[in-house]
Amino acid sequence: MTSLAANRPEPPAGQGGGDRLAALRAELTRRGLTGFIVPRADEYLGEYVPPSAQRLAWLTGFTGSAGLAVVLRDKAAVFSDGRYTLQVRAEIDLSLFEPLHLLDLPPSRWLARVLSPGDRLGFDPRLHTADQVEPLRRACARAGAELVACADNPLDAVWVAGRPAPPRVPVESQPLALAGRGSEDKRAEIAAALRADGDDALVLTAPDSIAWLLNIRGGDVAHTPVPLSFAIVYADASVDLFIDPAKLTTPGLADHLGPAVRTAPPEALDAALDRLGAEARQVRIDAAAASLHVVERLSAAGARLDRGSDPCQLPKACKNAAESEGTRAAHRRDAVAMVRFLCWLAAEAPSGHVDELSAAAQLERFRAMGDLYRGLSFDTISGAGPNGAIVHYRSSPATNRRLMPGDLYLVDSGGQYLDGTTDITRTIAIGPAGIEERRRFTLVLKGHIAVARARFPVGTTGSQLDVLARLALWAEGLDYDHGTGHGVGSYLSVHEGPQRISKVGNSVALQPGMILSNEPGYYKTGAYGIRIENLLQVVTLPVLPETERPLLGFDTLTLVPIDRALIEPALLDPAETAWLNAYHARVRDEIGPLLDGTTAAWLAVATRPL
Repeated sequence: MTSLAANRPEPPAGQGGGDRLAALRAELTRRGLTGFIVPRADEYLGEYVPPSAQRLAWLTGFTGSAGLAVVLRDKAAVFSDGRYTLQVRAEIDLSLFEPLHLLDLPPSRWLARVLSPGDRLGFDPRLHTADQVEPLRRACARAGAELVACADNPLDAVWVAGRPAPPRVPVESQPLALAGRGSEDKRAEIAAALRADGDDALVLTAPDSIAWLLNIRGGDVAHTPVPLSFAIVYADASVDLFIDPAKLTTPGLADHLGPAVRTAPPEALDAALDRLGAEARQVRIDAAAASLHVVERLSAAGARLDRGSDPCQLPKACKNAAESEGTRAAHRRDAVAMVRFLCWLAAEAPSGHVDELSAAAQLERFRAMGDLYRGLSFDTISGAGPNGAIVHYRSSPATNRRLMPGDLYLVDSGGQYLDGTTDITRTIAIGPAGIEERRRFTLVLKGHIAVARARFPVGTTGSQLDVLARLALWAEGLDYDHGTGHGVGSYLSVHEGPQRISKVGNSVALQPGMILSNEPGYYKTGAYGIRIENLLQVVTLPVLPETERPLLGFDTLTLVPIDRALIEPALLDPAETAWLNAYHARVRDEIGPLLDGTTAAWLAVATRPL
């Protein structure tokens, strides 16, 4: 099987540069365009982008996971969010590109200021959703300019030398024992939902939905085991799968897919969309996830669009018994790796010889020793001292810090296993911790425990629970600027919808089988960061005589100790202390027998009752 660890998308060589910018401007002039928008996304609009599609990095040097560039004749800007304020300035040439904040000055507002009447701003409709394009179109209109959809991407015309080849990692089947449901059964469920809504077909543009539906996995992007592909699902449960045929070479794959799944190369998608329109079909499309190109191609061809959510998302999120059993097994193996790492860190870090990069590498080595390990589920966030206060920090040789006595060390990491996906954050005191650090860590812990202990009626959404994680912090005028929890897949994406725990409103009710993270935090800029993250699974609670309505709760999947050196016991109430002691006892009982003697002895001390 192909390892995800072997397919990390290294940024294109020779980051950015004036020659590349000049070449793009010359191409735009040749096409009669005043400017062009370069997003980070590829045509699949997913979280990870293969090296062959990293256009933003090639042009500007910026390698963050969110952002875009706008190139005009006499100016250019790179927009990123607050996670990358420092990184973008370090990676781009500030004499060529102006770094701007996506929220403080959105591209649409900036364009309305700088465009002139008669300007023609180009964009690639395959790389944007309709929702993303509309504010850009309005901005151009306000300036008297025109937003122009390009038939082909002008940047591709100048990125020729040294461009990586598109990924062609062989597709593999996900065994029924791990998937828990056959693809035929899943397709029948989706087809029935289409018929109930009067839809003739569904266009799927999210590779993880396709991977779940067909019980296939791949390695086209780092960290997420999906084959890049598109699909059309019909009301008779048949599927047209649009994928590079070079990926379909695994023995037995054709039998796994079966005769109801027809394959065609990606370039055949447009003709298939045209046929749906010519036949006046009613087509379900997730307009929030599909590219503008797909939506407009269907509409122009005459299809009747049923704009709704991706119907694969909810059943994918509600893990079945086999997936639940698999993820618990994966979390036990992941816990063994994490506990070995924490034991190693306790012995090595006080010397001052361990740095962020070497710590992350050591953790990955421990994970790689586990059965069914396929690679990291995301790039490890390994932040010491002030670097831990950068929420999505990524250590590099330029920023790498040693873990020194007095530091808080934040490590957020996860693994992809054939039977599950993990994600865990621990904050560790390197030597004695200060009073402020211990107090604020304990406030974060109180929020973490409140979510883990929550009991809530059927129909409750994650946004209704978010306040539980923040109450203790709010009481002291503190908060954190990220969500409390995201969904997690089953050997799929570590960031999965539609469920989440966040201040942002979410109408999707939590349902049994869903897996979410529980990760409140606190970040003091220039000093330290704190985050405590476990994964939880929604479960049905027993019905008691006094229960008036069905209740749900959470089962904690992650089994790794929380640093006792950072806890102020006096700040915990008896119920919180009991929860922590019970959690640590469970960690000790389930993981201790899987460890060598030295590590088991360390774990016994790390999990002793408060």
